[in-house]
Amino acid sequence: MRDLATGLAEALAMLLRGDAELYGVIGRTLFISGTATALAMIVGVPAGYALARGRFRGRTLLLAAVNTGMGMPPVVVGLIVWLLLARSGPLGGLELIYTPGAMVIAQFAIATPLVIGFTTASIQALPPRLPDLLTSLGASRLRTLWLISREARLGLLAAIMAGFGAVVSEVGASMAVGGNLRGSTRVLTTAIVTVTGRGEVAEAVAFGLILLALAFAVTLTLTWLQQRRDS
Repeated sequence: MRDLATGLAEALAMLLRGDAELYGVIGRTLFISGTATALAMIVGVPAGYALARGRFRGRTLLLAAVNTGMGMPPVVVGLIVWLLLARSGPLGGLELIYTPGAMVIAQFAIATPLVIGFTTASIQALPPRLPDLLTSLGASRLRTLWLISREARLGLLAAIMAGFGAVVSEVGASMAVGGNLRGSTRVLTTAIVTVTGRGEVAEAVAFGLILLALAFAVTLTLTWLQQRRDS
């Protein structure tokens, strides 16, 4: 408990004195994880809708692959992305390894199966004939998709929370492809690993509490949107 109290005091002190490095790490964490989550939504929501409504050969195999991806260890994802982006890899010419871009790619790969899985489940929970009913009532294709998204918003916002929560808290993939470079690719999780390795327990606890507060703030906002009732 003493370490926790010391860490809390350290976190407040770092925030109040405007520690430039700390705010840089917080901003980088939000940017990388937020970008990865947004890209996962752009790809995952349409893919989840297609899996939920489509009936085609190989659908069960794809669903099984998505469900497997939802439980994929982040460090394995990081290893795969590292092999692709390393100089000797097929995408080495892009020179993305040990950059924030590589971290976005790795976190995108972690979040996307979660978004697809949650989206598929939320769309499948709706009445199967709902799209046909909306179309028969004169709704355009775009209007139909919007209305279905509103009906499935609880699941879609849960998908965002699951995706963001998974990537903002992971460390293995970020370390593998980002390298934990100070001022460049260091985020809150990798900062915790660094200061813990140096035996700086108070600072490690401080970073941990700040990460928890950050994740809680984002999740609280999304939960408010999820539970808000139409006026």
